[in-house]
Amino acid sequence: MNALAATNRNFQKAARILGLDSKIEKSLLIPFREIKVECTIPKDDGTLVSYVGFRVQHDNARGPMKGGIRYHPEVDPDEVNALAQLMTWKTAVADIPYGGAKGGIGCTPKDLTKSELERLTRVFTQKIHDLIGVNTDVPAPDMGTNAQTMAWMLDEYSKFHGHSPAVVTGKPIDLGGSLGREAATGRGCVYATEALLAEHGKSIKGLTFAIQGFGNVGSWAARLIHERGGKVVAVSDITGAVKNPNGIDLPALLQHKEATGKLADFSGADAMDSNDLLTHDCDVLIPCALGGVLNRENAANVRAKFIIEAANHPTDPEADEILSKKGVIILPDIYANAGGVTVSYFEWVQNIQGFMWDEEKVNQELKRYMVNAFHHIKGLCQSHNCNLRMGAFTLGVNRVARATLLRGWEA
Repeated sequence: MNALAATNRNFQKAARILGLDSKIEKSLLIPFREIKVECTIPKDDGTLVSYVGFRVQHDNARGPMKGGIRYHPEVDPDEVNALAQLMTWKTAVADIPYGGAKGGIGCTPKDLTKSELERLTRVFTQKIHDLIGVNTDVPAPDMGTNAQTMAWMLDEYSKFHGHSPAVVTGKPIDLGGSLGREAATGRGCVYATEALLAEHGKSIKGLTFAIQGFGNVGSWAARLIHERGGKVVAVSDITGAVKNPNGIDLPALLQHKEATGKLADFSGADAMDSNDLLTHDCDVLIPCALGGVLNRENAANVRAKFIIEAANHPTDPEADEILSKKGVIILPDIYANAGGVTVSYFEWVQNIQGFMWDEEKVNQELKRYMVNAFHHIKGLCQSHNCNLRMGAFTLGVNRVARATLLRGWEA
């Protein structure tokens, strides 16, 4: 089942639990605006090449739309639609005043030179500049894009609208980016894990963790778990996987990855098959890589008691049912990985005020938002007698539906 079908299914379940009117249910699913533009640039050798860029703006009932821009060869409209919708529920769960959006360009960034990427980003920004804005739609980096991409977007947008640092988030610190943004998704994920474990009378200290994906999110989550006395017993990424039942020395592994660019050949752990990571013996499993990794083939063999969804949509609905029957507790993606968009919100707030925070304040506020959201989700789980995923979806959908009704959507 693809991401769009799964998101729609979760939304429909939540709508039934909440008893939403069918008209509003239908209206909440339809995106506010879909933009598709042609981006033609000269390559470094002088030949012209065209790419298709788009932006799906899903809902703006609670505030400006917010979501990433990805540069990836398989940027397909269906997936972008699902991710834009997911952002609507995610911002509502985190209780930040945004709606959802998502966008991208169908290209392979590693095949383009830096100057070609810059031209592509500027042309894309020229085509959508009048449809984004500080109070309209605020892009951010995603797969294949980074702080430099945001710097180019900001510069191009500012040519039309004057200096507007708040038009994009995830910027370099020198251009108004926020301290703590780099680690935000991983850190938010750790705060979420602490809140969940506390509910079960446990803490990170002394538990064992397996982490799939060692990019930005996975490496920060691993580092912070290690600092809190958790034992990271297995880690994998596209280059391979390593395990150590006594806990991996994370600072050493991070140094090794920095130096060699891969996890393999690390002296402080044994190599293992990446495919076995998800079924590795551990207390807590954290998938931080791609969607759909837990499915009906492997779900029955998962040995973890808790799964923290740091990736978007890592558990497909069939796996969800198998894991629930086994009593595995899943912390859903729309809450577990909301740390990134929460600190993006802090960056936007700082830019609008023209007053920057220190890193301690950023982390303190992030913790407050993550802990509050967890208690709100728990409250809905109890009143609707449902699991955490449905608790989070009903919380998000209900907030958006209430905002929509209060604004007078039928008029």
